[in-house]
Amino acid sequence: MIMAVLENLEPKKVFQFFEELCQIPHGTFDIDRMSDYCVEFAKKRNLKYIQDEVKNVLIFKPGTEGYENSEPVIIQGHMDMVCEKTPDSDHDFKKDPLDLYVEDGYIKARNTTLGADDGIALAMAMALLDSDDIPHPPIEAVFTVDEETGMGGANGIDLSVLKGRKLINIDSATEGVLTTGCAGGIRMTTEIPVTREEKSGTAVKLMIKGLRGGHSGEEIHEQRGNAHKLMGRLLRRISEETAFNLVDIQGGAKENVIAMENTANIITAGADADKAVAIAAEMKAVFDNEFMGDEPGLAVTAEVTGEGSYQAFDQASTQRVVAYLIVNPYGVQGVSRKLENLTESSLNIGVVETKEDTVETAYLMRSSVESLKQYMRIQLEEFAKLIGAKATVDSEYPAWQYNPDSELRKIMESTYQEMYGKDPVVFAIHAGLECGLFLGKKPDLDCVSMGPNMFDIHSFNERLDIASTERVWNYLKAVLAALK
Repeated sequence: MIMAVLENLEPKKVFQFFEELCQIPHGTFDIDRMSDYCVEFAKKRNLKYIQDEVKNVLIFKPGTEGYENSEPVIIQGHMDMVCEKTPDSDHDFKKDPLDLYVEDGYIKARNTTLGADDGIALAMAMALLDSDDIPHPPIEAVFTVDEETGMGGANGIDLSVLKGRKLINIDSATEGVLTTGCAGGIRMTTEIPVTREEKSGTAVKLMIKGLRGGHSGEEIHEQRGNAHKLMGRLLRRISEETAFNLVDIQGGAKENVIAMENTANIITAGADADKAVAIAAEMKAVFDNEFMGDEPGLAVTAEVTGEGSYQAFDQASTQRVVAYLIVNPYGVQGVSRKLENLTESSLNIGVVETKEDTVETAYLMRSSVESLKQYMRIQLEEFAKLIGAKATVDSEYPAWQYNPDSELRKIMESTYQEMYGKDPVVFAIHAGLECGLFLGKKPDLDCVSMGPNMFDIHSFNERLDIASTERVWNYLKAVLAALK
């Protein structure tokens, strides 16, 4: 592959492999090409590898001189990325490479997510596997699939083939932080029944867009706007002035992404269409006042799109959907009583989609306390029952509990202190990591997660800090050298 954008950046090998990865479409559930690329990478270097049935790839490299008999270390990351783009982008994640560019010390992808979550993990591991001058113990590189939705790769992987007990997960997004625990999660789908009837009147298209979005674990505490919740408020406000019927409503891409846009089409009496347009402008001002500048790109629009007869939701179905969007919980549900500034529990409604006779919503609940995670599940299930909807758990993954006796964490702490003259931050995060599932399969694992500075992951504003990446790369090499 021809290098073009990142070839002059350091560390050269890391960014070379990262740029190569960005040429390969690798959204969740579209991971075969990336998995096969990893296999070819191993073959070209005569490295032992395993590609399992679900397309996880494990690559093995012996230790360098003086480390031949050291205990292997596991380097782990996931292959898939969240695919988000700006509303006006024509990027096709199924076939187009990412359009990388460098700006103000960051790597970005034009109008799309970057996939540094978690492409940078694979790039660093590949740079290690490709090297002949970096001291390290035997390496067992583990590249999983479909982490972003359901953690399918971690669920399906066989870890019995691994000899290492120390696992460095490179899926954190803040330099200088050693992540030693994470929240567990539940993914849930709700189906709200709707009945349609023919309605005549004026069609109005309502849109909420331009929100910052972001990762529903990493950024949920920032109280970023969720387009589905805002649309519920807009529709409720319109109902105070005029009757209308929903035709459809949709928005969002993933349950683990804070929804950046929502579109609703409604039918109202011709004389009332102007009221909907005016209320959209009114609610834009209300939202701007509430966000106090935190959502500078927010747009709230209403456009008359035609006159005629439409198959719309009946009045009861319209009211049911609007009430659901208004009442369903969203955002931080609790903070840790022991760890300062740690979100303990949260809930995100990420996707709303209209089907023929239902409106479906997709949620992700997170909590570091198992009983509270289950309590949120019960809340959504009971609320669904109240309005005649069906709630289904799609997948679930466990929390990763802090290990006070972690030998790996102590080595990584002391290495950081030697390099930077200060202590790293040792922290648990509210996002989900695969370490919890790995520990369920191999309880003797000693896990720590780390990574360079990344911002606005899971959104088209995602960016990777170049200087931070070089520092974290040098730190990773120093940690490996200390694991003799």
